[in-house]
Amino acid sequence: MTGRLPRTPRSDAQDNRERILDAARAVFAADGLDAPMREIARQAGVGPATVYRHFPAKATLAYEVYLGEARACRAIVDEGIRDPNPWHGFCLVIEKVFELHAHNREFTAAFMAAFPDAMDFVADRRASLSSVAELARRAKAGGQLRHDFVLNDLVLMIMAHRGIRAGSPDARLAASRRFATLAIQAFRTL
Repeated sequence: MTGRLPRTPRSDAQDNRERILDAARAVFAADGLDAPMREIARQAGVGPATVYRHFPAKATLAYEVYLGEARACRAIVDEGIRDPNPWHGFCLVIEKVFELHAHNREFTAAFMAAFPDAMDFVADRRASLSSVAELARRAKAGGQLRHDFVLNDLVLMIMAHRGIRAGSPDARLAASRRFATLAIQAFRTL
């Protein structure tokens, strides 16, 4: 036999990888992409060598964190689309996307600015917006979403939401939830 059999990572190695990704998500959200890898290792409870064994460069780690954020966002949109009540699905997307943004504190925007050629961001965004547009169309047809709503209204709300600043993560999350409530009220049929 000349080929190698594929190796499944040991469970402890997989656990370390997940802890590193969780720590990187938190550290990048708090300190930006300039955060040192040592801090990520410390928060993950592993040594720097373990971090570099899984992610040989900070760019590789940031890319993996970004992919996780993109998958989470896409899962939120898919969950909204699957909801049998389109208005409820639309509200769910707003609430959960705003919460995701409150937790990641502009990591996504920072990653896209730092690594503009990492992937086709436009195609990824277009696919999500297309699904949200379909959800909005269904919510309008159900009479719950304002008839004059256009998708750019939601994009403007997302941009405004990114301006939320608060002294603590809990305060930021509370402000984000309040903002989501206000956005939903603004979009609801009068």
